[in-house]
This record gives sequence, structure tokens and C-alpha cells, in this order.
Amino acid sequence: MEKGGNPKEIKSLLEKFTNAHGISGFEDDVRELLEKEIEPYVDTIRKDNMGNLIAIKKGEGPSIMLAAHMDEIGLMVRYIDDNGFLRFVGIGGWFDQTLLNQRVVVRGKKGFIPGVIGSKPPHVMKEDDRKKPVKIEDMFIDIGAKDREDAENLGIEIGTTASIDREFVSLANGKVTSKAFDDRAGLVILIEVMKRLSKHKIEANVYAVGTVQEEVGLKGARTCAFGICPNLALALDTTIPGDHPGINKTDSSLEVGKGPVITVADASGRGLIAHPQVLKWLKDTAVENKIPYQLGVGSGGTTDATSIHLTKEGIPTGTVSIATRYIHSPVEVLDMADIEACISLIVKAIENVGRYF
Repeated sequence: MEKGGNPKEIKSLLEKFTNAHGISGFEDDVRELLEKEIEPYVDTIRKDNMGNLIAIKKGEGPSIMLAAHMDEIGLMVRYIDDNGFLRFVGIGGWFDQTLLNQRVVVRGKKGFIPGVIGSKPPHVMKEDDRKKPVKIEDMFIDIGAKDREDAENLGIEIGTTASIDREFVSLANGKVTSKAFDDRAGLVILIEVMKRLSKHKIEANVYAVGTVQEEVGLKGARTCAFGICPNLALALDTTIPGDHPGINKTDSSLEVGKGPVITVADASGRGLIAHPQVLKWLKDTAVENKIPYQLGVGSGGTTDATSIHLTKEGIPTGTVSIATRYIHSPVEVLDMADIEACISLIVKAIENVGRYF
């Protein structure tokens, strides 16, 4: 395996991206950050109608789309009550209990406003209610407003978005925790791959794409793949390991720290069944370069790859993911060694793609 990048720089970049806020449909800040970080390593860069960012390194060989989504799951204000409390809906796949009593950042018209998610206290609940999980429709955001007019004067309106107020923190043994590793980890991998590829000539024509609205229907990847129509594609994302209490190895055999995950199938085949030649290309590359990897077969979620591989007459597509604990929560956990191994795998695969496609 070739010498890797600077671990401190990669970690700092991941911190910068996870601390940024950008829920589905409102990815502007993240896109601006991605454009700034990736621009030095590509030939051209543009934004399409949906808001996807498309950075291109030109080559004469096969065209490859690398897709990592910019959006994170979040909240949207649906009602402001007379006392200034904000009722909201979830944008993306929340497990309601992870939201209760969290601090949030509300993106008002006049700037970011801190808030907290509250609900009826257990002290005044009936005994039966105490035994039930609190539903998202029974929660509200408290920004300290006096009443509805005060909340509106602070810049809140119907459709105002909010995201979790959590920042990147290092744990023991190379692990880190933050919100939104799904999929800011993929964006960091995308940037570092293009950085390493920029240092020498490659045959492939690479489209490095930050996609929008993945968490609400894989939307940006669908339109972008149609516009680009690449010869093949890889989605860069996160996936669920089975290496912590509450989940069995029979549910997921994946482990944090054991290398990137090459998806064979997800969502029990309703999502992506990876193209056989893409699988061979990725597995051969990993073995030849002594890069650790894991194979993933999942019954639950899927990625941008599902939309991409069904575009036009079909695009050979795969997914490479980082095993991440507690996905879709404010405290996701991954291992930085997996990030480095994933970058190395993608770089080496792009360098030898002509042997397979």
C-alpha cells in the first residue's frame, strides 16, 4: 500500500465537515466548503440544477462517477405556537428517541440560533405514558422566545431548518465521534482521493460529485448520474457494523477498524446488487495492494448507488463504505484507519480501472 496522506490533516478536514450544518435540501454551506477544499485538485467544477457539486479531473479513459452525499438528516419547523415554541418534522430517517433533550442549531433568516428539544416532563405524565417512547410529534424546539411574534422577529418562519448541535471529538484508539459522519466521511474521502490523483496523470475521467438530498430519496444522485452518464460509478458512504452491544454478528458481521466495506448487496437486494465486474475490480485491487477490506450484505438501508445504477440503460455501480456505529444519531463513531484504507483503495482502483472497464 502506498504511503498515505497526513492523518492530522485528514482528521482536521473531517472535523471541519462534520461541524458544518446542512440538512437535505439546504446543503449550501457544505457545498461551499466542498468546493473550496476540492477545487485545487480538479480541472473544472460546477453546480447543477439540483444543487449537486460536480468536480472533474479530465482523462481519456473510462468515466467514473464518485458520489458522496452532502446532506445530513435534520428537522424543519412546521408550526410556531402562541408561546413561541417550534413544532417540527424530521427530515430523513430519525429514531425519535435520539432527538429528545438534544441541543439544536436553528437556521433562522437572521443567522443561527441555539435551541433545545423539549417535551412534557415525566413528572406530569400518566403512568402509562411514562412507559411509552416520546414521539417526534410530541416534541418541540425551545429557543427562549417569549411568544410567536418574538420567534418570528428572531428570524423563524415555517420551513426554517434545524440540525443537531454536536461537535467532533476524538475517542481512544483512533476512533472519533460526531454527528453527520453519514456522509461527511464520504466527502472527506472524495477530497483526499482527488488530492492524491492530482499528483500524477491518470487515464480515467473522474467526476467527483457531492450529491444533495440522499437522505430523502437519493434525489441528487439520480439527476446527476443522468446528466453525466458515466461508464461506471461508486458511492462513498457509511454502513452499520455489528461490533457493539445491542446488535448481533448475524445482523451485521462488519467491524469498525477492519477496513472499508465493499457492498455486495444492500436492502436485501431492493437497493443495490453490486455489478459483478465492479466487485471484482474492487476486491482484486484491495488484495493486490494489501488493503484490508470487508464485504457487506445488508437488509436495511441503501445509498446513492441505487439511483445511479438504474439511470438510463444502467450504469455498473458499487458502494464502498465506512463502518460507523450509531448511524443517524448525534454520536456516530468511526475509526480513522478505515478512512485512510478507503482512500487508498479508491485511488488504486481508479489507477487500474482500464484493466477492468
